[in-house]
Amino acid sequence: MQNTQEKRERAILAGLAAQSMDEHERSTEVSMEELAALVETAGGEVVAMLLQNRPTPDPRSFLGDGKIREMKALIDANDCDLAVFDNELSPSQMRVLGEELGVKVLDRSGLILDIFAQRAQTREGQLQVELAQYKYLLPRLTGMWTYLVRQTAAGGSSPIGTRGPGETQLETDRRHIRQRIQKLEAELADVRKVRSTQRRRREKNAMPVVALVGYTNAGKSTLLNQLTGSDIPANDRLFDTLDTTTRRLRIDESTEVLLSDTVGFIRKLPTHLIEAFKATLEELRYADVLLHVIDIANPEWEEQARVVDALIRQLGAERTPCLRVFNKCDLYFGILPHGEDVICISAKSGEGADTLVKRLSELLDRGRRHLFLELPYSAAGLLDCLNREAAVLNTEYTETGVRVEAIVPPALYGRLKPYIPGYRETREEWE
Repeated sequence: MQNTQEKRERAILAGLAAQSMDEHERSTEVSMEELAALVETAGGEVVAMLLQNRPTPDPRSFLGDGKIREMKALIDANDCDLAVFDNELSPSQMRVLGEELGVKVLDRSGLILDIFAQRAQTREGQLQVELAQYKYLLPRLTGMWTYLVRQTAAGGSSPIGTRGPGETQLETDRRHIRQRIQKLEAELADVRKVRSTQRRRREKNAMPVVALVGYTNAGKSTLLNQLTGSDIPANDRLFDTLDTTTRRLRIDESTEVLLSDTVGFIRKLPTHLIEAFKATLEELRYADVLLHVIDIANPEWEEQARVVDALIRQLGAERTPCLRVFNKCDLYFGILPHGEDVICISAKSGEGADTLVKRLSELLDRGRRHLFLELPYSAAGLLDCLNREAAVLNTEYTETGVRVEAIVPPALYGRLKPYIPGYRETREEWE
């Protein structure tokens, strides 16, 4: 009977902790374990792991010659197909390592991009991953195409019929990739326009947005399911959610919000991936509240929370009100965190979910604004809405309309912005 099961690629992992590196770039036992989990997520099997300490990376081969010989021996002994490095490799280092080790070489960024390519389901997600992959691939073409016969302007050893002034294969590939990158960036710019239009429509419909953020596998999708009664797949694996999922959540008798699940963050997330996913991740900047989900049962939760906080700052969302939601508290046996904007829950069992919804309601209420409005008589119907849902401090009728001073909840702000004297809508980069 023929075995139809697909053979898993066997991988050896390597990392470097060099004194000359920034602390966040150095490999540690924790980051290597995380790399092993990434390989498993990608469908590979880890057979060996090496971690080297040295003052600086070798400019030619990244690791020292002795460590490379050790890797080569392990690769041969274990029939490995792949060598994965925990650190970012330069294109030339990747080429040298491939020649020395005799197997395919990936760095952490390339591995994460591969996982994202497997996971992306929507057209938008696929566009974002493809753009990041091409930006990653472009500087690495030299090493990847060494096996191709290239044309040379002076003839040289090129086969008959290929000599002459034409483009080299490498230049042709680079030109095609640059054209593809331009096309993908244009398509993603269209996605951003659509998202911006949707955001403005939500504001007019008085629908606050709450975004779930956190380290990959912290339990964001499980929490979304618990709060909204949805059945979004929530598996115990890294990067299970790539495409943003949004559901409605009623938090009290008068307020309904949109709750959005976003892609999880991780250490050393590739820069081109953050750039490519800006169309999705910029939703964080426009959210009314962030729920930062933290897996407190993970011994590295403090470092993971720091990684997420840094990426929130990088995306320009550090001023957005944020609740720190400590998940899996039923699996934690120490002293639980506490504070004004701290909630402890179990997304799986639902423990603490009611407290979270109540605190969310209070936080949205805390975002009330003191506004002076000029309502034309054609929009005077909003006055009834203000009397019901806001605190109206003063009303004055004029020849052209109604002047109103009121304390307004966030849910009404989007509808009232056009009536704030001197208000100007913030323009997107593409407008």
